Amino acid sequence: MEMEHRIKLLRDDSELQRLHKQFVMTGILTESEFWATRKNLLDDTTIKVSKQRTGFKSTMLADIRPATDGRTNKVTFSLTPEIIHQIFAEKPAVHRAFLDLVPKKMSEKDFWTKYCRAEYLHRTNNSVAAAAEAAEDEELAVFLKHDDILADEIRHKIRRVDPTLDMEADQADDYIHLQDHGLLRDGGKETVDAESELSRRTLSQDLNRHAAVVLEGRAFDVELGDTRTVAEALARSKKGPSLEAFDKNESQERLEKACRMTEIEDLRGPHQLPYAPLFIKDPREYFDSQQANALRALGDSNAGFKNTDYNFNLEESYAYLMKQISEAKVSGLNDIVQSDVAHKVLNGLNQHLSSTKQHIGKGPFESVLDQLPSRTKDELMIHWSSIQELLRHFWSSYPITTGYLYNKVLRLKEAMTQIYNKLQEIKESVQSDYRHLVSLLVHPMLQALDAAFAHYDSEQQKRTAKGGPMPNGFFK
Repeated sequence: MEMEHRIKLLRDDSELQRLHKQFVMTGILTESEFWATRKNLLDDTTIKVSKQRTGFKSTMLADIRPATDGRTNKVTFSLTPEIIHQIFAEKPAVHRAFLDLVPKKMSEKDFWTKYCRAEYLHRTNNSVAAAAEAAEDEELAVFLKHDDILADEIRHKIRRVDPTLDMEADQADDYIHLQDHGLLRDGGKETVDAESELSRRTLSQDLNRHAAVVLEGRAFDVELGDTRTVAEALARSKKGPSLEAFDKNESQERLEKACRMTEIEDLRGPHQLPYAPLFIKDPREYFDSQQANALRALGDSNAGFKNTDYNFNLEESYAYLMKQISEAKVSGLNDIVQSDVAHKVLNGLNQHLSSTKQHIGKGPFESVLDQLPSRTKDELMIHWSSIQELLRHFWSSYPITTGYLYNKVLRLKEAMTQIYNKLQEIKESVQSDYRHLVSLLVHPMLQALDAAFAHYDSEQQKRTAKGGPMPNGFFK
């Protein structure tokens, strides 16, 4: 199984396949060494074939229909694990009753017998018989009454509807609310008082509930068969904040939304946007820095600027301001900002913003790579990934305690030396226009290799200085 997974990884990842061919096929790394640093890819959780969770069938399995033998009055219901699972999902009250009653108060067989009896009474539309049996059998009454859990969910969903939407205003557009209109699930007419404790499910209600469960999908993935296990797994998947916890927040949100929708514009108060006050510790330092930035944007030319001492007291500042206002009234506003200076500042800012936007999200290496020929760029990227692979195995081999690790480090050092020489050749053979850019990219690669070589030489010197015996299996 693991070998098949390795083959699949190599087939799907071209870069991994290249590294495997470069180092394993040439004998620099063994098969086990290569995959030892990729245990995360070979983890049991990833090896398992991803299985799509099967949803509920579109057929209404929970709407079980009895079968008769045609000779006696015996009625038979057939319940499969799939049907039971769907009943639990579509009828939360039945699911809760199963967890409460089985096996504490009754067996599983007795539980489903009472459930099927209640379903039979629903189908006969004999409300008198259903009420009588519900009065005598407390457990049976659970299946005949309204589902309070579904009622809470529906109330919770209604609270999320736009409060300014009056759905009763469109009541005259249909006839469902009128007497003798609307069909029950088996074609019967609605004749029972809506306030009755016994539920009277309509076909539309069953279809809507079934559609909601199908769209929601299975909340867990467990083998069907053990009804108790399925019921407990469904209960765990439904755990979360209670609906009552949302009532307070939803009520406040509904009130705020209703206020916004019913607000009269002419009576609305001034709308104040939130703001964060600007806090400048030293105003002189702040504005002086802004002036310096402006001068740098202009380059070497300081045309249009003159150094002025602005260290005025309050009276001097007021007199200076009034003087500027008087001059502006006489000469106008044309001379306050010189057009050539403004044009130069604008061009500088646009160039800065354009260059920043072009390289945003890119590191220095990405911007340098984009300027190189494709062949040189690809070659450098291959060497960089090869160096990372070799260094990963090199540093994980220390401390060297066995002959196996010593021989492995020798193989890695030889491979790194070959790449080191190839990088030097690229620097010398590339065109002069790109030599500086290549040097910028190659420099950190050479530094990483130099650190590995220096560590190897240092360890060798320490071992030689000790003059002790070599570990078993070491040879030169």
